[in-house]
Amino acid sequence: MLIVVTNRNLCRDDFLERIQLLAKGNPHGIMLREKDLSISEFEALTSKVKTICEENKVPLIINQNIFIAEKLGLPNIHLSINDLRQNNNKLRLFSNIGASVHSIDEAKEAEKLGASYLVAGHIFSTNSKKGVPPRGLEFLNKVCNSVKIPVFAIGGISEDKMQPISTTGAKGVCIMSEAMLCEDPIGITDRFNIFG
Repeated sequence: MLIVVTNRNLCRDDFLERIQLLAKGNPHGIMLREKDLSISEFEALTSKVKTICEENKVPLIINQNIFIAEKLGLPNIHLSINDLRQNNNKLRLFSNIGASVHSIDEAKEAEKLGASYLVAGHIFSTNSKKGVPPRGLEFLNKVCNSVKIPVFAIGGISEDKMQPISTTGAKGVCIMSEAMLCEDPIGITDRFNIFG
């Protein structure tokens, strides 16, 4: 399974057109992450991406912004472990709750707090975490074995790493750079989906 994570600042073509093409490929979800936008800008962009996702029957996952997800009636939210802790009383609003984790203890805690799935990382070296050592496949395997909910790998994920990731117990991957820059956005789901 593939979750596409957005970053319009990486995108060299029209961002919404790229989202449209990515959605046509039918990923497991599109996570709208655009952290640098104001609340009103994020809401406006969310409305446009929501329409694209609905047209293509692809779940839209809102990263962090509980207020906008609630306002627009979106059932999928993804939170940091800290935000999951702090906003646990608001989670009843959502049917699908993701959490980013960076340790085995965080993974177990997120599951107890009601997370539906986890994103564990970063697994490989990535430009977005320069200077921070990757946690690697052994870490990913330990996270997968410590919880009963699905785990997605993130960080430096490329097509050539899919086979080793598939041996860890992960249910899928999250990709950002490749999704925003690849020449075949429609085909990316198939290329990053060897998990069955």
